[in-house]
Amino acid sequence: MQMMAWAEQQAIVGVIYGGIQRAGQELGVPFDALMEWIGYAQQIENQNRILNEKCVEVVNEYQEAGYGCMVLKGQGNAVMYPSPLLRMSGDIDIWSLSPDPPSPKRVGRLRNDIIQYVKNKHADSETRYYHVEYTDVDVPVEAHFMPGVMNNPVYNRRLQQWYEEKADSGWLMAELPEGAGRIPVPTWEFNVVFQLAHMMHHFFDEGIGLRQFVDYYYLLRQEQNIKIEKLKSLSCTLKYLGLMEFAGAVMFIEKEVLGLDEKYLIVEPDEKRGRTLLREIMEGGNFGRSGHLDQHSAAKKYFQKTWRNLRLAKEYPAEALCEPLFRTWHFFWRLTH
Repeated sequence: MQMMAWAEQQAIVGVIYGGIQRAGQELGVPFDALMEWIGYAQQIENQNRILNEKCVEVVNEYQEAGYGCMVLKGQGNAVMYPSPLLRMSGDIDIWSLSPDPPSPKRVGRLRNDIIQYVKNKHADSETRYYHVEYTDVDVPVEAHFMPGVMNNPVYNRRLQQWYEEKADSGWLMAELPEGAGRIPVPTWEFNVVFQLAHMMHHFFDEGIGLRQFVDYYYLLRQEQNIKIEKLKSLSCTLKYLGLMEFAGAVMFIEKEVLGLDEKYLIVEPDEKRGRTLLREIMEGGNFGRSGHLDQHSAAKKYFQKTWRNLRLAKEYPAEALCEPLFRTWHFFWRLTH
């Protein structure tokens, strides 16, 4: 059962099981092993049903409290899969949107409002720079006041401005399976940039696994005919936000590992950076939980992560050199918030 152990490490058990289903008896999976895959897949499906129901509840809760919101990643990504209930679920991420008109102070006001709103309901919630996280009836929820961040302050400022510009128009409604309801999710254009930035941040922070790349695979396949003008505009955005090099590495993974057709690629694959990224994926697993960084005390992990990221400075100087600074600043920011 080495395959299942690896699939669990990468959080893609449901995806592999879907392949086993399609292949049928040709794979020759032993009966006992097949039963184990089926049992695990049923657990994944049931967990997704619970999360879908809860996701609709959370969206309704924030809307009734006067906040607009959209669901980031998670159940919003699952609806793009051929079998939405087989994506291994995690937590519920929502981006809370302020009803106020855009302004330089809007995010700050929203952050204070959301933190206070959540703490009134969940006293044990934890606040981070871009979201507040809590558990609601055994379901982890992250309420974002910013979709995500970057380590480099210049690119982070640009990214936040880009999010603000897209906040009121970068979403649509998605239908959850089995009539669970409808949820607001980002548009394709918004998701392509947001999820790329999210993966890059995880690459330098906790680590990154194949599930995020499978998510991105199905996201890219949503756009059947990418026009040249859209690709040029997207390329300019990625360069402006400092995401172009990482995008090339991701495209290498999507094409060479996951077999994505070239017509869906948004930039040219970068083999050198892609192989570095692939090595990190295979060593760390989902969110780096199987990697060597996760096996040490907090103090040792801090220095090992710093050393690891500095070794990536040649390929990603802007993010790698700023990551230890951002992490240190964020530590003290959390102490005061």
